[in-house]
Amino acid sequence: MKEKIFKTELLAPAKDLETGIAAINSGADAVYIGADSFGARKNAGNNTEDIKKLVEYAHLYNVKIHVTVNTILKDDEIYKAKELISQLYDIEVDAIIVQDMGLINLAIKGELPPIPLHASTQCNNRTYEKVKFLEDLGFSRVILARELSLDKIKEICKNTDTEIETFIHGALCVSYSGQCYLSYSIGGRSANRGECAQPCRKKYTLTDDKGNIIAKDKYLLSLKDFNASKHLKNLVESGVKSFKIEGRLKDINYVRNVVAYYRKELDKVSEKTSSGKVLFDFEPDVNKSFNRGFTDYFLKERKKISNIETPKMQGEYIGKVLKSSDGWFILDKKIKLNNQDGICYFENNELKGCLVNKVDNLKIFLNKKVKIKPNTEIFRNYDFEYDKKLTNSKVTRKISVNIEYNNGLLIAADENNNQTSIKIKSTEKSNNPEKMKETFLKQMSKAGESIFYVENIKITDLIPFMPISEINEYRRKLLEDLKNIRLKNYKREIQKPLKYKEYLKKDVDYHENIHNKEAEEFYKNCGCNVTEKSVESQNNFKEKELMRTKHCLKYAFDMCKSPKKLYLTDEKGKKYNLIFDCKNCEMVIKEA
Repeated sequence: MKEKIFKTELLAPAKDLETGIAAINSGADAVYIGADSFGARKNAGNNTEDIKKLVEYAHLYNVKIHVTVNTILKDDEIYKAKELISQLYDIEVDAIIVQDMGLINLAIKGELPPIPLHASTQCNNRTYEKVKFLEDLGFSRVILARELSLDKIKEICKNTDTEIETFIHGALCVSYSGQCYLSYSIGGRSANRGECAQPCRKKYTLTDDKGNIIAKDKYLLSLKDFNASKHLKNLVESGVKSFKIEGRLKDINYVRNVVAYYRKELDKVSEKTSSGKVLFDFEPDVNKSFNRGFTDYFLKERKKISNIETPKMQGEYIGKVLKSSDGWFILDKKIKLNNQDGICYFENNELKGCLVNKVDNLKIFLNKKVKIKPNTEIFRNYDFEYDKKLTNSKVTRKISVNIEYNNGLLIAADENNNQTSIKIKSTEKSNNPEKMKETFLKQMSKAGESIFYVENIKITDLIPFMPISEINEYRRKLLEDLKNIRLKNYKREIQKPLKYKEYLKKDVDYHENIHNKEAEEFYKNCGCNVTEKSVESQNNFKEKELMRTKHCLKYAFDMCKSPKKLYLTDEKGKKYNLIFDCKNCEMVIKEA
């Protein structure tokens, strides 16, 4: 029986134009990027001119560009967002990622262009029923919550026809996406409006109802980073269409390395949806880029998913201190370190770090006059030489083209069956046909700085005499024409009409993040009674779930059967109640 061939999309983040181009060159099938407003990463915005340049570059390789408009919007903002989406449609963006159902209300009323709409993970897409509702509305794609198991993802893919996108790598939000109000309650910075202050990366103390300290001043809500690379085959076979890397705030070397890694891994189990061959000049290694340690989260089985000691990158273990003095140490084993490598270690339960100044045989000199105690474990969290290799990388992406000369006609056809031709003007016979043919083949195979590489040249007729400069000009013109034809032939998908559907529940409250009149109208037209607007519309946090998470501290501290009440206290002394939904293995944080 013939093995089924899967085609999947590798979706990469980009904070700006340069990073987006690097992601494409490293093998991304699609890139998601923020516009200058209304994105869930407020500090990663881009103007439409830069997005247009990225679109034009991407479409040469049949790579798609998705733009995030995935915050909840005020009444005056939603119409500005509507204008922005029209501008993005005009510059040929491929899809918009949205959270606010007010935008869907506008789409149903015919006030948005027919650009594909993707339901952001901020829509709280963690059940089959929710995904089915979004499919019935008409969404082109649904981006799943990160907390789902392989079995749950498979069930959703099997029973829905809309495209399914899942995260496979990067930072994890401890709360269900779209359901975290902790940052807003503390300082007015809303995660749903792209302003999260990341309180989950701060220290907390865990106590019981008698005041006993279970854990003091630890990063109790800080999760490791997601790494699903071991599960790609299962995810592909489950029916996932798009594999998303988190990181719109990450630097260009992070994106280059992580995208290259997943390009190679996905190529083992599926075919890419874009065009071209990536020519790597480095070996990707996700352990070398920023990470908080890795977890596959809840994909297969529940394991340790947090690192309560530090929210920073700890890196690779390289050994223990054997001997030390001010500004230097010797490890218990020989390991290659480079000048300017970053090393770190724990001192009094705090992660400290410095740089390597030089290595003299076994003695490692530091850029600080610190004395690290013997037996201290040392980690390398920055590999200078590897990062330099990424910075200097000339990774390129080339599209194959076949060239044919036949009866005075020069024809070029690329791997996607785009084709162009040029009539050779010269009719002068060559005095040395074999030498002329050899010269023609040599010059015509030099694709140079173009987006193409010449895979094959077929000659079915005698080549007329032409100087090298003329052959080069024909080649340049031929490939430039083919490039333009590729852009002209690029086909964008069209969003099918959306329609109201009955929602999953009759009464909807702050959990639905209704922040404007259009969103309220949407839910009413879906048969709902709106009992409460968004948390961001009010300053009342009493009895509100500030966070609901699958990261359960009872489970983490082996206290599942304990009847004790537990509390979190932050560094400023603010106390929070912890409520445990043991049936669903979830934890809720509320104000005390």
